[in-house]
Amino acid sequence: MQVVRAQDVAASDRAGTLFTVLRSPTKGRLLLATPPLEDPNFDRTVVYVLEHHDEGALGVVLNRPTDEELDEPLDRWADLQAEPGAVFDGGPVERDALIALAHARSSDLHTDELSSVAGEVASADLAADPALVAGAVHHVRVFRGYAGWGPGQLDDEIEAGAWLVLDPVTADVFTAHPETLWRDVLRRQEGRLAWLADAPDDLAWN
Repeated sequence: MQVVRAQDVAASDRAGTLFTVLRSPTKGRLLLATPPLEDPNFDRTVVYVLEHHDEGALGVVLNRPTDEELDEPLDRWADLQAEPGAVFDGGPVERDALIALAHARSSDLHTDELSSVAGEVASADLAADPALVAGAVHHVRVFRGYAGWGPGQLDDEIEAGAWLVLDPVTADVFTAHPETLWRDVLRRQEGRLAWLADAPDDLAWN
């Protein structure tokens, strides 16, 4: 098991390279897979984007809880976990890596244990003592693995219509109802986009 911070994953992905950071169209936003998405890793997924630059992009899947619980010594974080208190399947990349996101009480938080991602969402260092974090956060969510894209890959997929890029509310990242998140996010959109929330799992049924 490897404990990592979201910002460290992003840094390692671009270590040793020279690049110009582009204005990120998706960092801190949601990617909703459009039906049908042929890749079973991402069918009906909601991804929260942690980084997006010209060397690629990465995020975590928000709506795939697992039966996994935190083992020692990370079980010290259990009291801070958002319901459902399980490790979520963050994506198919680096399956040994655990990443934690925290719902912070401040929208601009930078400490040794916490680093702001966007708004009230921060990356939490699971190697730290959770007692040092508890007063600064409402709760945390832990993900195993993450979703990753190479240079230009996510941009191409968005252009091809594989993903909808939508604004989140903080509750999306820590939802207690991951099984309905994909439809819940769509239902709050305006106009025809909200109609997708009622699309059948098999479009042939329509």
